[in-house]
Amino acid sequence: MEQPHDLTVEAPRAWDRPAVSVPVLVCLSLVGGRFASFSTEANLFTLGTGGVLIWLGLSNRVPRRPAPRQLGAGAVWWAVPVVVFGVFEGVTFVMAAGDDFPTFSRLADPLLEDHLTRSAAWFAWLAAFWGLVRR
Repeated sequence: MEQPHDLTVEAPRAWDRPAVSVPVLVCLSLVGGRFASFSTEANLFTLGTGGVLIWLGLSNRVPRRPAPRQLGAGAVWWAVPVVVFGVFEGVTFVMAAGDDFPTFSRLADPLLEDHLTRSAAWFAWLAAFWGLVRR
């Protein structure tokens, strides 16, 4: 007798535990932090890791966490700074304002010169992307 799909529970995979995934993300971020900003190697590494994470997210290889039923009223206020940042970054990039009115990316370049700081930024990016893959 077959059971309905919504009642069956998948056994957790060994590689899908935080004890495995966090060290893998740390290793990937340490490798990514060693590349110079906007170098060919950094761009290829970004496209490669992003591509693998997109593939994992679109396939059924990673067990999904349940999505929230609805967002709270405060979620809109979290979207406001993201939208303002996106519009500001896009306008200054398109208008090529240069040093007179630099983008946030250009302002962050001096902070990202250090390999450890760049690796921490890589880890934040990978952890956020992994969280999206799990949804």
